[in-house]
Amino acid sequence: MMNLCYIIVLITTSFSTNSELAKLDWWQTSVIYQVYPRSFKDSNGDGVGDLKGIEEMAEHFNETGIGAIWLSPIFKSPLVDFGYDISDFVKIDSTFGTMEDFSSLQKKLKSLGVRILLDFVPNHSSDEHEWFQKSVKKIDPYTEYYVWLDGKLDENGNRVPPNNWRNYFGGSAWAWSPERGQYYLHQFMVKQPDLNYNSTALLEEMKNVLRFWLDIGVDGFRVDAVRHIVEDTKFEDEPLINPNIKDDNYTYALLNHTSTSDQPGTYKMIEEFRSVLDEYFNRDGNTRLLLTEAYAPINYTMVYYSQRTHRAHMPFNFNFILYLNKKSSAVDIKNTINLWLDNMPPGEWANWVIGNHDNERVATRLGQDMVDPMNTLTTMLPGTTITYNGEEIGMADGTIRWDQTVDPFGRSRGMARYEVNSRDPCRTPFHWNDTQNAGFSTAQRTWLPVNSNHWYLNLAFQKAHVRSHYQTYKTLLRLRSSPTIAQGNLTMHTPSDWILILSRQLVDHETFYIVLNVGSEQETIILSEHFKDVPLYMTVRSSSINAWQAENDYIDSTKPLAMRPKSSLVLSSGVYIGSNVGVRSPIINLYIFFVFAYIMQYALECNIL
Repeated sequence: MMNLCYIIVLITTSFSTNSELAKLDWWQTSVIYQVYPRSFKDSNGDGVGDLKGIEEMAEHFNETGIGAIWLSPIFKSPLVDFGYDISDFVKIDSTFGTMEDFSSLQKKLKSLGVRILLDFVPNHSSDEHEWFQKSVKKIDPYTEYYVWLDGKLDENGNRVPPNNWRNYFGGSAWAWSPERGQYYLHQFMVKQPDLNYNSTALLEEMKNVLRFWLDIGVDGFRVDAVRHIVEDTKFEDEPLINPNIKDDNYTYALLNHTSTSDQPGTYKMIEEFRSVLDEYFNRDGNTRLLLTEAYAPINYTMVYYSQRTHRAHMPFNFNFILYLNKKSSAVDIKNTINLWLDNMPPGEWANWVIGNHDNERVATRLGQDMVDPMNTLTTMLPGTTITYNGEEIGMADGTIRWDQTVDPFGRSRGMARYEVNSRDPCRTPFHWNDTQNAGFSTAQRTWLPVNSNHWYLNLAFQKAHVRSHYQTYKTLLRLRSSPTIAQGNLTMHTPSDWILILSRQLVDHETFYIVLNVGSEQETIILSEHFKDVPLYMTVRSSSINAWQAENDYIDSTKPLAMRPKSSLVLSSGVYIGSNVGVRSPIINLYIFFVFAYIMQYALECNIL
């Protein structure tokens, strides 16, 4: 009897999956999905996406497994920079709808269990903002809301800007205001004057902008261009990066931006913004998320994480965008992952980004066949996945002619160079189906032309097929509910230049092996030769559309595993039954069945049951 009890207890404890796990917040378990409103869905046939269009297609978020959406700017704006030139921070631009439309979208998303984040643009406003108009006239308190300086005289007695600072689009960062008789700073376009955070009144205004939207019920913010919001008040010239190169007095990239980027006061402003979000958390216990956007060196980026005082919950991780290309090896990818994880402060949370509205889409940047492997990485690594709309179906950049180009950054480079700088190609409308304009709009012409490949690369087509980018992405999001993916350990192996294997392990839970071939030739690997504790049999939980193996196939870890070029697999040591995770291979399951049957028979014969 004691032996029988011991066997029963042993079997029970060996396969328990109830170990204590840390309680994660919603932003740690959710996939955050960036919606570029102009290009998501047009509800009124004017060729531009809008809030009603987002509401119309909101089921897509829930069906896919998205936990939160982040909207690029929808605020009142002249739209010179398509919403990043804001003339009223607390009003909706009529292009996108009304405040009532926004409220309706909120209700729809709440009914689906999807949270909503907004863009917060603290570095600058539009020159059409009331604050700027009053600042020009020196009407207090607006006089100091913007960065104003007197000019200086050159050797010929001509008035020139106060220093050599450049704007991102090219040329001086200073514009003359005849009415005020001073120069104002604009690190971006001339119609985007920089706000002055040395003004406590301005800081309070911007904190009140946050409170306005938080009172309405938004769940957090993505903070735009944070590394530029504070400048060194010495206003000294910035040095050339390479003194041996002649300065053209125009190009932004020639200067080392020691006075206009990554200033110590910037992080203090992030603390101020975070304090507003924490006011609301302290009231009801619900986290309002703060994400910061900074294309900065890693040592500066990491300082946006909370230090002794709360800062951002996460700074965006753009390393996959910045450091990977079509020639990147498995070692390159491993090093790029480690660059973030090794520098991240203890106790903080990672995130993974492969695209957004400012950069080439991953299908263009790394190749169409790398869509599934990169989506696999961003979802299977420890941390939060951030997806740009269209990545779930593998959208690529569209082809935009010069006469169709609307991005001011592209147009500023002229016909000869616009393609190098234009952000229009990654902003083309979403592909819902294969009808006119990919189901995005009924207009004859849309604000940007729809990619011509939408007839075969669209959501409806991919939903109808078992193997597609969308089905792979959706499966990957389901796998993120596994405690192992959420909180398990990560180890990485590169058995060859082009094979990357991630191992995700958590005690008493299934183990995952994520295998990628990022090379241009087929590779073969025997997993048992590289992992001493790898199970004999594993289940394919997800496969890229070009993989030899399909979902639910079994893999023998002692035999060669063939990996097609640019393919990916997610393997697990267990089987998935409903929402419960097991940790047993098929052979072990069969063995347990016979052992249990024998025990039951023995118990019945002994009149134990």
